Amino acid sequence: MPSTESAFTPASPGAQQVIGLIGGMSWKSSAEYYRLINEDVSRRLGGLHSARCLLWSFDFADIEALQRTDRWDEAAALMVDAARRLERGGADFLVIATNTMHIAAPQVQAAVSLPLLHIADPTAERIKAAGLRRVGLLGTAFTMEQDFYRGRLAREHGLEVLVPEAPERAAVHRIVYEELVRGRIVESSRMAYRDVIAGLVERGAEAIILGCTEIMLLIGPEDSPVPLFDTTGLHAEAAVMRSLGLARAGAA
Repeated sequence: MPSTESAFTPASPGAQQVIGLIGGMSWKSSAEYYRLINEDVSRRLGGLHSARCLLWSFDFADIEALQRTDRWDEAAALMVDAARRLERGGADFLVIATNTMHIAAPQVQAAVSLPLLHIADPTAERIKAAGLRRVGLLGTAFTMEQDFYRGRLAREHGLEVLVPEAPERAAVHRIVYEELVRGRIVESSRMAYRDVIAGLVERGAEAIILGCTEIMLLIGPEDSPVPLFDTTGLHAEAAVMRSLGLARAGAA
């Protein structure tokens, strides 16, 4: 099976590869993926063009229950099932439209013959292109604390990753699950995120990764004294470039 670093076959002129989106985690951020991908294709191709894509959308309550009870093998099995459905449906490559469930990326890639565009890679490539190396990471507790994400950024891209202290991590996580995935935008939570970002900058962060696909619903450039790297937007852009055959082989 190809690895997540496999080269994609460029699309022929005027053609698009079919993007296979594994979404619904949550549907709020998946809707942003769909909007961003289609807007980018329209901008690049003009006219009435839009993206060729397939979407498998989970009932997020099922995934969240498995996350909360540390049943990651069961969650990974659901992700594999979704990937296989998209492969059978005609997708040319896969996009997992969430940071946290990239914990299952190795199982997904091993189960299908399609390449997987890992969310951490286009983010890291853009950070390195900006000449930055020390970054603060915001996301769910799983993303901030486990190695599947931080480790990829460090080992494969040479980034130094800072995360908030434990009480701040808990607050960031709570806001994601209790507010953002429910579509609730609370001003006091925006202020709390600003404080967390300020703390990371004081510790030396040169940039902040918005490492949860809902955080961009709450936080924007005006909320940070250093550059923000929104994984949702960067992942969506990378998917479009892959679909249109615009990215160099092996690059994110």
